Amino acid sequence: MESTIVLIILAVVVVAVALSAIRIVPQARAYNIERFGRYTRTLGPGLNFLIPGVDRVNTRFDLREQVFTSRPQPVITEDNLVVNIDTVLYYQITEPKAAAYEVAHYIQAIDQLTVTTLRNVIGSMDLERTLTSREEINTRLRGVLDETTGKWGIRINRVEIKAIDPPPTIKEAMEKQMRADRDKRAAILHAEGERQSRILKAEGARQQAILEAQGDQQAAILRADGEAQAIERVFQAVHANNADAKLLAYKYLETLPSLAQGEGNTFWVIPGELTEAVKNVSHAFSGDASQAEAPSTEKEDETAPAGPAQISGPDPAHSASSQAAVDAAEAAERAVADARDDVRRAGARIGTTPEPREEE
Repeated sequence: MESTIVLIILAVVVVAVALSAIRIVPQARAYNIERFGRYTRTLGPGLNFLIPGVDRVNTRFDLREQVFTSRPQPVITEDNLVVNIDTVLYYQITEPKAAAYEVAHYIQAIDQLTVTTLRNVIGSMDLERTLTSREEINTRLRGVLDETTGKWGIRINRVEIKAIDPPPTIKEAMEKQMRADRDKRAAILHAEGERQSRILKAEGARQQAILEAQGDQQAAILRADGEAQAIERVFQAVHANNADAKLLAYKYLETLPSLAQGEGNTFWVIPGELTEAVKNVSHAFSGDASQAEAPSTEKEDETAPAGPAQISGPDPAHSASSQAAVDAAEAAERAVADARDDVRRAGARIGTTPEPREEE
């Protein structure tokens, strides 16, 4: 019975010793092994065996990339302003032995190194540059930290500034400055819009005036061309039909009444050819009426001056010439009234059976 108990105790001791000699290390982990207090090796992932009572695990490390967030640290800028800066570190243990034996507390060491480096970097910058140069600050921090922590078996992968908090008074001043800048840009944009609008309106008015002037010019040219063609056609029709002196005299007399049209017309210029035209019409179409009017016409022709006679109503010095003009006008109206039908028949005859015109 006693031997059985002894065997059971020995079996339990053997199992306990065997279990203490086996170490299973997870993936991305590292264990530092000491033998009688001296570092011997680092266990990697998997199944490992130790000497019971001789080897022991000193430190365990996680080899994955880790994140460390520091507390807000007050930093003085070059222009003597205090700002609070938060940083975030991304680091990874590359040498477990160095991380365990080169530095006592590597997290605290990294934190203090970050604060001192940050104060050195920010101390050489003013506030405006500090707020706008985050990438530069991150690069300089990473360079200093990576160089120092390399001998500790730690690699700094990335350093980021999480927040930069200036004093409340500086924030208020910055907000006012930003508001003033935005108001300035808005005023500039509004003025630029007004300027462009006025330029476009002036350009539109200019184009409109040019187009209207071009339209008036084209209309005037077309009207002039139309009048020229009409005159040319009339001229060609007259020459093609070989109009005689009777028709021309009638047309001449027909235009005389238009000289007296107008409300303020008190001065007339009577051409010297008036009596000759009246005489031609009277001799051609009036018969006895022409014989009756001929002496007076000849008398008017004798008394009339060689050039055009000017008659003024209220001037007594020209009363004789005025009376002659009145008599001539009356004779012309009578002659026109008597010869209207004959002239129409003559015009119709000329339009149907034109006489050949001799070449000049």
